[in-house]
Amino acid sequence: MRTVALVTQKGGSGKSTLAACLAVAAQEAGERVFLIDMDPQKSLTKWANRRNDKTMPVEAVPAAKLADALTALAKGGVMLVIVDTPATDTPAAEAAMRACDLCLIPARPTIFDIWSSEVTRGKLRTLAKDFAFILNQCPAMQESQRVLDGAAALESMGGLLRPLIASRVAYQEAAREGMGPTELEPEGKAADEMRVLWGSLKRRLAQPKVRAPRRLPAAA
Repeated sequence: MRTVALVTQKGGSGKSTLAACLAVAAQEAGERVFLIDMDPQKSLTKWANRRNDKTMPVEAVPAAKLADALTALAKGGVMLVIVDTPATDTPAAEAAMRACDLCLIPARPTIFDIWSSEVTRGKLRTLAKDFAFILNQCPAMQESQRVLDGAAALESMGGLLRPLIASRVAYQEAAREGMGPTELEPEGKAADEMRVLWGSLKRRLAQPKVRAPRRLPAAA
């Protein structure tokens, strides 16, 4: 079983939407998926209530019970667990960082998101956890200098999954209906982005685990 957490200390980066869309794309590719909602806003839980799909369970799990929940899911034959976390430095976010194989840091192509991502990255390096960035909610003209600069900055800080995810109405429309864009508009651009992103994530998960070096305290 592989476990992925979406983590960032910056709100509005699209963690819950990405979690839902990736889960649908993975399920369509043959994965048995389970979603864990650790965000107090319960966006994934609300999405699941609209979806009403017993083949993709969503469960709210507190930080203290996350490790036990993941152990039980592994024994139950789940192939992929995606964990959504609060956009703050909380016990829930830290528990997810500690427990999951790979942490994904969504960031928009703005200087504020990039600055904020450095804080999350620092926490993950302290915990010696593997991580990658997703550049999300990009303008449709992805070749703009702002987007290219953002991609380069995130690449330099730890690696970037592809493709860059554009800001598209299909993502919000799908979320409102309890769907993923691959279901709402199977031939649409958002659907293509999610399929490629899932492929990129799957390849990253298949790589040998790379632990970021633990940051040692400075010598006195």
